[in-house]
Amino acid sequence: MLSRIKQGLTCLFSKYDKKNDEEVKKILTMEEFEIFDKMEDYDKVHSFNIFLQVKRNEELSREILYLKLALLHDCGKDKVTIFRRIKKVIFGDKKLEAHPSLGEEKLKEINSSLGYLIGQHHNKKVDKKMEIFQKIDDM
Repeated sequence: MLSRIKQGLTCLFSKYDKKNDEEVKKILTMEEFEIFDKMEDYDKVHSFNIFLQVKRNEELSREILYLKLALLHDCGKDKVTIFRRIKKVIFGDKKLEAHPSLGEEKLKEINSSLGYLIGQHHNKKVDKKMEIFQKIDDM
């Protein structure tokens, strides 16, 4: 419950710091960065925070795909209002719940391996690395 309140406040008041783009561009290709750049501020803030945690993780930090996944895992959400996010938590929301496959679709022609991981990032029992990523994303 406390994490949901924190998410709500972050969604309402977060502003992505464009200075972070310098670090993001070291990881993503230009095509991948264009997708990242179109994400909502909340999703960029969340994704950059996940990226920082993945960078600190002993196992995932050496995996460029997981660093990219951290930055782009929610790229399928597109433009989402705070009300739709609240609706998803309380009642569910088909479009938001489909964001992994929508993200995979965006990336499949650019980086098929990354697209696959984005499509799987909420599925259970993918592999040990994805399990670690999911724990980080759920914090």
